[in-house]
Amino acid sequence: MRFRSGLLIALVIAMTVCSCRDKGGKNINQGEIHYTIEYMGNVSMMPREIMPRNLIVSFKDDKILFDISAPFGNSGIFNLSNPEEGIFDTYISLLAWKYYYSAREGETHPGFEEMEGIEIKKTSRTSVICGFNCKSAEVTLPSDRSRVYEIWYTNEIDVKKPNIANPFSDIDGVLMKFFFKMGPAEMHFEAETVYRKDISDKIFERREKYLRVSREEIDQFITKMISM
Repeated sequence: MRFRSGLLIALVIAMTVCSCRDKGGKNINQGEIHYTIEYMGNVSMMPREIMPRNLIVSFKDDKILFDISAPFGNSGIFNLSNPEEGIFDTYISLLAWKYYYSAREGETHPGFEEMEGIEIKKTSRTSVICGFNCKSAEVTLPSDRSRVYEIWYTNEIDVKKPNIANPFSDIDGVLMKFFFKMGPAEMHFEAETVYRKDISDKIFERREKYLRVSREEIDQFITKMISM
């Protein structure tokens, strides 16, 4: 009996630790979402242990920052959208490289050429992720319409046009479970924690000490990062 009680307690603890956590309540308009990253395909020759393990999305009203940083060397990719200031920037840092590309409003951030021409079909399926009611959509890529990806999003986080500069601009909600395809690599993201917190407007300002380059050049740098 004591063994069964201990096993039951252990299972409850495991379920609590592994479950997605909501730290902020619904309809929040600023905070952070932390996502786990799963890599698929030919991502890189680097050990996956030293590759970025998390995506952190900071948001405030209509401003949003995607931060995929590696656990070493201040390396990573940052996608910043600040419509109020007309900023739609992609930043890349790797060792001595520090470059950025400034996109036009309505232009998808660089690195997503493999996702141009995706088709999105919304479904009636629903789920709960991090305490938020979510809807699903099926996505196919032009390279293989037979393979169907399922993504999940919620309308219970108050961000205006959260996908304005990523391949899922037709989705009118915050992505909670989704993927990015960049060249031969696939990165799958799943929200694990949503925090309600005050976010400084400063993090949505244009970064200094980055050299501005063309879209073609920053695409080349992203390809190098993926294939190293």
